[in-house]
Amino acid sequence: MKLRTTLIAFILPFFAFAQNPITLKSAIDSTLKNNFDIQLASNNVEINKLNNNAGMAGGLPAVNISVVDNQTSSDVLQKLNSGAEIQKSAANGNALTSNITAGILLYNGSRVIATRQRLQSLQKQSELQLNLQIQNSIAAVMAKYFDIVRQSEYLKIIERSKDVSQTKLDIITDRRKVGMANDADYLQALIDLNTIVQSLKSQQLIVDQTKTELLELMSMKKFYAFQLKDSIVVDKSIELESILSYLQKNPQYLSSEQQIKINEQVVKEVSSLLYPSLRINTGLNFNRNQSSAGLTLMNQNVGPYAGLSLQVPIYNGNTYKTQKKTAQVNVDNARIQLESLLTSLTADALKTFHAYQTSIEQISSQQNSVDLSAKLIQVVLQRFKVNQATILDVKAAQASFENSGYQLINLSYAAKIAEIELKRLKYQLAN
Repeated sequence: MKLRTTLIAFILPFFAFAQNPITLKSAIDSTLKNNFDIQLASNNVEINKLNNNAGMAGGLPAVNISVVDNQTSSDVLQKLNSGAEIQKSAANGNALTSNITAGILLYNGSRVIATRQRLQSLQKQSELQLNLQIQNSIAAVMAKYFDIVRQSEYLKIIERSKDVSQTKLDIITDRRKVGMANDADYLQALIDLNTIVQSLKSQQLIVDQTKTELLELMSMKKFYAFQLKDSIVVDKSIELESILSYLQKNPQYLSSEQQIKINEQVVKEVSSLLYPSLRINTGLNFNRNQSSAGLTLMNQNVGPYAGLSLQVPIYNGNTYKTQKKTAQVNVDNARIQLESLLTSLTADALKTFHAYQTSIEQISSQQNSVDLSAKLIQVVLQRFKVNQATILDVKAAQASFENSGYQLINLSYAAKIAEIELKRLKYQLAN
């Protein structure tokens, strides 16, 4: 009893957890919290924030301390003009040098300003890319979530068809008992039922695999069984003009705009290399030389210094000019890419909206076909019971029901995917 109680207490929480349904909101919340791509994009934002400062742009003073202490041992032989001679073996010597230096850039063709603006644009671009990644991740999770709904609806259609096959087999079995059905119809009914059962198992496998793919998109560390209770409801209020008017505010488009600004600042940075560079330097030096032999046994000096350093580029094989021309071409390329992106986004929006609109228009008529095919099955089964329809008539009605059901589900799913994509383009995906 104790062992059974322990096992029940251990297994019950896992069973209860496995039965908890995943909702669209919980799937999105888990994705925003755990998704690896979002975490990487967030880290890139943090990196660019850290880099966006005057120090990284070279606009702050640089202060350094250095200490060098050299110990020597040498043989000394010196002959002085006075006639004296100094000779000593293994004479020890020590040279100690230390200094504190400070320097700040006064002018370098506005390179610091251009670099700082480039760092600001990089930070802005990384923030836009994070927002874009969030929208992309939400869109991917929503698409996979409703794919599970779609595959589960397929499963329901197959289950309904299985019930029809079972009813058909029961009717033939009853007839066979009284000698009113042949073995061929009985065997065919068995084959039809077995085929449906196999289809049911295959479809259940697809549902389970799609659920695993959703957990992967959510970046869950543990994979577990769960239930999903939902239906595909399409938002029919989306208008094309609202999508097209927003494309230039889309994070992907704005990120490409920032790339133009980044490349323009690179042009300014390279151009500044052609200008003189002026720097002020100051510091404190300490030097001490000590020897056990020689003319000077100790020499020590300490004191501050200050000065200006000017560097003027004269000729470097036209490297800077080549770099500037290359940077200008990169600006032109970024502008071309921006125009190409807008064209691509517009074309995608148009194609997606047309698919969205067409799918919505077809859903209502297809629903009518599903209702009619369901009624047809009932009529054919009733006729089959009284021997006014054949087994082939039942199979044909089943096929009509299955096909119409699949088409309705596919239309609803296509409309939902188009809705998700349109809202992603408009940056409207939310919980």
